[in-house]
Amino acid sequence: MTTTSPASTDESPATAAPPPTRGRWSALRPLVLRLHFYAGLFVAPFLLVAATTGLLYAASFQAEKLVYAHELTVDDVGERKLPISEQVAAARQAHPEGAVSAVRPSPEDDATTRVMLSGVEGVDPGHTLAVFVDPYTAKVRGALEQYGSSGALPLRTWIDEFHRDLHLGETGRLYSEFAASWLWVIASAGLVLWFSRRRARRKVRGTTGRRRTLGLHGTVGAWAAAGFIFLSATGLTWSTYAGANIEELRVSLDQTTPSVSASATGGGEHSGHGAAAGAGGDAAHGVGLDKVLAAARAKGLGDPVEIVPPADASSAYVVKQVQRSWPEKQDSVAVDPATGEVTDVLRFADYPVLAKLSRWGIDLHTGSLFGLPNQIGLMLLAASLILLIVWGYRMWWRRGRGSAFGRPIPRGAWQQVPPLLLVPLLAAVAVLGYFLPLLGIPLAAFVALDVVLGEIAHRRGRRTRTEDAAAGV
Repeated sequence: MTTTSPASTDESPATAAPPPTRGRWSALRPLVLRLHFYAGLFVAPFLLVAATTGLLYAASFQAEKLVYAHELTVDDVGERKLPISEQVAAARQAHPEGAVSAVRPSPEDDATTRVMLSGVEGVDPGHTLAVFVDPYTAKVRGALEQYGSSGALPLRTWIDEFHRDLHLGETGRLYSEFAASWLWVIASAGLVLWFSRRRARRKVRGTTGRRRTLGLHGTVGAWAAAGFIFLSATGLTWSTYAGANIEELRVSLDQTTPSVSASATGGGEHSGHGAAAGAGGDAAHGVGLDKVLAAARAKGLGDPVEIVPPADASSAYVVKQVQRSWPEKQDSVAVDPATGEVTDVLRFADYPVLAKLSRWGIDLHTGSLFGLPNQIGLMLLAASLILLIVWGYRMWWRRGRGSAFGRPIPRGAWQQVPPLLLVPLLAAVAVLGYFLPLLGIPLAAFVALDVVLGEIAHRRGRRTRTEDAAAGV
C-alpha cells in the first residue's frame, strides 16, 4: 500500500516524507542471497561428485542382485534345508583358509547361506570373504569379498567407497564431510530465498532465458530441499569430525547404541563387548551352531540373522537380526557355548530414542529402509541436485553477460542487518562452526578473505578518487 503526501500550501509548507522503514527480512535477504550464491559456487563441485556417486550407489543394490545372481540364489528350491553346521562344513572344505567370523543362514527359500571368513590372504583386512552355500545341497556356489553390516559385495563396495572417500582413505572422507556440512546450508538458504520471492516471479511456464532457469532452479530446489537437509544431517552422523562430535553428544546424553553382552557368564547388562569377530576356525564351539540358532529362534529372532562365534574361551555366541528394511529387525541374543542357554537378550524396542533415529536415518540414507522405493527416491534426489548445480552455474554465466564474467553479489550485506538480529545469528554460526568444523573453518576463511579484498578495493577506490581530484577531473 502506498501513500501520497498532502499537497503543499502557503500556510503549510511541504515537508519531506520519512524514508520507509526496512523490515528485518529486507535487511537479511541480501546476506542470505550472498551466502547461497558463494556457497553454491564453491561447494558445488564437491556436491556434484557426491550426487553422482550417490546416484550410482542407490542403483547398486539392484545391480548387485543381477551381477551376483548365481552366488546369491539357488537353482532349485528343495523341500528341507540342511543343518547350518553341515553348510558351514561344506564352506570350510572348499575354503579352509582364515577363520569363520560370522554365518548368515539362508533368509529366504531361494537364497544361499553366507559363511564369512576373516584373515584370508588377499582380502582387505576390513573385509571378509563370503562363501555362498546352497542350503539344500551344501554345494558351494562361489566366494566374494564382502564389506560392512549390509553385506555389500564387490560392485556395491567399490561404489560405496568412491562415494564416501573417492578411494583415498581417511583423507578422502573430508570431501564428503565438506559437502554434507554445506548442503543443508545451501538448501535452507535457497528455500528461504524462494519463498521470499513474489509468487508471480516463481513461475516457470511462459518464461525464457535466465528467468526460466531461475524458476526451474528454485522450483526443483524447493521441492527437494527437505530431502537434501535430511541427507546432509544423516551423512554427518558417520563423518570424521562432525561424526565424532555427534557421538560425544550422544554419549553425554546416554543415547549410544547398546550391544548385547557377549560374556558367556551372562549378567544381563547391555554394555558388553558387542559382536566381536570370532577366531574359532570352523566356528564349532561347545553345543554347536545348530543348537545356538535354535536357542535364538526360541527367543523370537526370525530371519535374517547373523551368528557370530565366540571371540575367545570366555565369550558367548552372539546371534543378531540384520534386517535393515522396514520393519527393522535388530534384536540380538547371547548364547552360552557350553550349555546352549541364552544369557542375554537385547531388543531393538529397548534402544534409546536417538539410537533408533540414528539407525533409521542411516538406513534411509543408504536406501535400505524401504527397499526399491527408497532407492528410487534417493536417485531422484541425486538427479535433482545434479540439475540444480548445472542450472546454478548456467545462471552464474548468464548473470555476467555484458559485464564481468559471473558478476558476484555485492559485499557489505551483513552491515545492513540490525544488531539485534546479527548478534544472535553470529552466535548460532559460531556454535554450528564448532560442531561442524568443515563448515566453520571454510566460512571463517571466506569471511576473512572477503574482508581483506573489500579493504583492498576500498583503498584503491579512495586512492583513485584522490588522484582524480588532484588532476582536476
